[in-house]
Amino acid sequence: MSVQPSVRTFDDERIASPLANRPVDADGLKTALRALGGGVSIITAGEGEVRTGATVTSATALSVDPPRMLVSLNHSSSTWPVVERFGHFCVNIVGSSHEALANQFAGRGGLKGVDRYRGAAWTRLVSGAPVLEDAAAAIDCEVEEAIQRHSHAIVLGRVVAIRIGNGSSLVYRDGRYLALGS
Repeated sequence: MSVQPSVRTFDDERIASPLANRPVDADGLKTALRALGGGVSIITAGEGEVRTGATVTSATALSVDPPRMLVSLNHSSSTWPVVERFGHFCVNIVGSSHEALANQFAGRGGLKGVDRYRGAAWTRLVSGAPVLEDAAAAIDCEVEEAIQRHSHAIVLGRVVAIRIGNGSSLVYRDGRYLALGS
């Protein structure tokens, strides 16, 4: 005998039991988004001692023609003011060998700013943003526009250079990293 979930009907539509619903707040949304696997990228910006970056799952292509990227950065992060100041950023798509680096750029271990770059080889392409030499791919961008909404800046980048590497991609889902084959 199977047990059916409790449902109510309203105008012949099925409505899930309210016991399955979560509050519509930051914690509820975070819980829901844990079910969505996202590609892991390290967003880098700045030069010299004014370099910083962040690990994100919010980097995506806005369009391929013309080549444009979109990334969402929290205003309170150390990364957004540096992106705004220098007008550039790089989307470093990381692979399974970069889990420790992704944690560094996520702020785990307390590293900040330029200290997050330790333990990896970096170069630059066209914009001047730091590029991870062994990234699965690196998409170098100049800021085209930044849209301020709520706690974040939605940053649109004009792609000025692309570097393709090798290896698998790193994905983040339900609080843990997973590797996708190469």
